Amino acid sequence: MNNLIDNTIQFVKEKLEGAEAGHDWFHIERVWKLSKKIAEKEDCNVEVVELSALLHDIADPKFHNGDETLALKISREFLESQNTSEDIIEQVLFVIKNISFKNRGEVPENLPIELKIVQDADRIDAIGAIGIGRTFNFGGFKNNPMYDPNIKPSLNMSKEEYKKSNGTTINHFYEKLLLLKDLMNTSEGKKIAEERHDFMLTFLHQFFKEWNVE
Repeated sequence: MNNLIDNTIQFVKEKLEGAEAGHDWFHIERVWKLSKKIAEKEDCNVEVVELSALLHDIADPKFHNGDETLALKISREFLESQNTSEDIIEQVLFVIKNISFKNRGEVPENLPIELKIVQDADRIDAIGAIGIGRTFNFGGFKNNPMYDPNIKPSLNMSKEEYKKSNGTTINHFYEKLLLLKDLMNTSEGKKIAEERHDFMLTFLHQFFKEWNVE
C-alpha cells in the first residue's frame, strides 16, 4: 500500500475518534473496501477512488451545523501537507463535494467514474443489515421516534427540508434508504445493492408484523 493511503488512514482514524457510530472510522473503512471492490470492475484512477472514500466524511455537515465547506478545507490542507498533486486534490474534492444524497439535485452532468464508484459504496453502506443498524443508531442519537403510524413519510423533500427532517426512523427507509438501489451508478454497485435492498424489505415486513402484533 502506498504511503499516502497509509497516512490518510491514520489521519482519518485520529480525526474521527469518538464520532457518532454510523459515521465513524468503521463506516469509512467499509466504504473504502467497497470502493476498492467496485473499482476492480471499472477503468478508473484507483488512488483518487481510495483517497475520496477515506476522506468523504471527514467533516459530515450533519455534525458541523450544516457546514459543507469544512470537509473540503480539511481534506485540501491534509493532501497539501502530503505533497499531493493539485490535479489529484481537485478530483478528490470534487467527489467529496458531490457525493451526498441530499445534494443529488445540484450535481453536474457527466460525472467522473471515481465519484460514481465512491458514491455507490457510500450508498451501499446505508442499506442492508448495516444500513438498518446505522439508521436506528442515528435515530437514537437524535432521539427521533422509532415509528409513529400517524407520521407519514415525507417524499420528494427539498434539500433544506431533508436537512431539517426529524421524522421517524422507519420513515427514513421510505424517504431515502429504499430509493438508493435505483440510484446506483455501476453494475457492481447495482448487484450488491439488490441483495441489501431485499433484506430491508424483509426487515420492514417483519417490523410491521411485530408492531401490529399480528
